[in-house]
Amino acid sequence: MKATELSGVKEIARRANVSIATVDRVLHNRVGVALKTKEKIESIIKDMDYKPNILAKRLASKRVHRFAVLMPRECVETDYWRAPLLGIQSALNELGDFGVELTYFLFDRQDAEDFKEMSESVLENAIDAVIVAPIFPSEAERFVKRCEEKRIKYLFINNDLPSSQPLSFIGPDQWQTGRLAANLCQYIIRREDRILVLNIQREFSNIDHTINRLAGFESFFAEREAGWNILKLDLNAENYDMFKVYFSQYLQQNELDVIFVTNAWVYWVARYFEEHSISNIILMGYDYTSKNIDYVERGGIDFLICQKPLELGYKALATLFEHFISKRPISRIQYMPIDIVTKENSNLYKH
Repeated sequence: MKATELSGVKEIARRANVSIATVDRVLHNRVGVALKTKEKIESIIKDMDYKPNILAKRLASKRVHRFAVLMPRECVETDYWRAPLLGIQSALNELGDFGVELTYFLFDRQDAEDFKEMSESVLENAIDAVIVAPIFPSEAERFVKRCEEKRIKYLFINNDLPSSQPLSFIGPDQWQTGRLAANLCQYIIRREDRILVLNIQREFSNIDHTINRLAGFESFFAEREAGWNILKLDLNAENYDMFKVYFSQYLQQNELDVIFVTNAWVYWVARYFEEHSISNIILMGYDYTSKNIDYVERGGIDFLICQKPLELGYKALATLFEHFISKRPISRIQYMPIDIVTKENSNLYKH
């Protein structure tokens, strides 16, 4: 032990009136300490806010922890996943000295078969844990069952599978993000104004996110007195050209004051507004992507509800560090803060 750490252990031993060896057993969770003595030592450790020198312990043990990342690669349509990957790499830069090795297995977010192939590659490696974005639920469930059979820990990022038992889920509370959107609406509209809840559905869109957000949105207004003019539109479009045809037809038949888009394709609406010089409809939507942020900066999107995906990735790897190296308990669910991005603060969300 380093001198500073030894002095800390000495002080704990002095306060507890036990030997340094007894304190060391408690710190390393070894047997041979009476329960009452263990509780007394643990109480002193907590009062002192004592933290063992993890790096020194790692250098002594030479233990290397091997983690994998199973996430979507960046694509043309959305660069959302670029930020979590940067966050993971940032955490690795800090934790590499603690014996952490990381391997990336990136898949096409529009291709479930590619996810399956990458998940098989993960299982062919000797790893301790994997960070998973389970955007293909059935395929992800089969993968994590294989992980459990091989005693590989897994952590979910951005999406959760409630029927599974990950080390932790890290991501937003989608129901609450829907309620936040509704809360915003009540401050920016009059009772007679018309709100359109627009769900732009694509083949690879996350349906669970949309359902949960919409449920949160509706629950907020259901708790208030009736009378709000809320319209709904499900629009299936695989590209912007298809979208603008259907959307144009809808706008010709309906006057709107607010449009709430339930997913990341809100920039399609902003693009349509820009092309048709529409500026009298308030627009809000979801998710941190460069296209969405660009339209927020230009005033095309009024409110963008999102989390900080770079911090999401950082927290994922940091959680594995806490579990495997610091040996600290991990919460099953770790919700990320929900942010509201506007033109005035959008520059803080660029990386």
